[in-house]
Amino acid sequence: VYFNHPQGRDSIIDVFLYQKPYLNAIQTMCPHILRYITTAVVISKRRRDGIKELIKVLQQESYKDPITEFVESLYVNFDFDEAQAKLKECKTVIENDFFIVGCLDEFTENARLIISEIFCRIHQRIEIDMLADNLNMEPAEAEKWVVNMIRLAHLDAKIDSKNGYVVMGGTSVPVYQKLIDKTKDLHLKANSCCQKIDKKLTL
Repeated sequence: VYFNHPQGRDSIIDVFLYQKPYLNAIQTMCPHILRYITTAVVISKRRRDGIKELIKVLQQESYKDPITEFVESLYVNFDFDEAQAKLKECKTVIENDFFIVGCLDEFTENARLIISEIFCRIHQRIEIDMLADNLNMEPAEAEKWVVNMIRLAHLDAKIDSKNGYVVMGGTSVPVYQKLIDKTKDLHLKANSCCQKIDKKLTL
């Protein structure tokens, strides 16, 4: 139901990742639901908001599947070869999962975007041919992909088409983005505090 609703992916993140009673129940009774939370984070436009919290949760859990391992291979191990292998396994898992089969193309597209973005953030100069190999694309297609990725991720980068390189500039975060990151999820935390206070007052 959540994956068929326009704001469903964000609702999964808000309810199951940020509200501790739900998260505790998932971790205790049904850790396989982490697959769906991870899928929602990968395909969500608010990915940056949820990824740090998701990584904390995944590192506490013994539950593993290709989708959760894909995220860990990128954000914890920074192992791009493992991430590529896990992405292929993710396709098989998603194709065989009734609840998320409709998200396959969106997941694949966003997963490639994540791989490219992280790869570009940790390297100063990248060969387009090497990036094309990592993304399973032709070099010309990969170059178009990189242009789109730079635009969407707001990266400071230039493409040297003559020599076949992407040259990264500084990666300073704008002040307004820092402010958003610092104040994100305050309403959820405030709501959680209010619920705890209400419980204590009713005892």
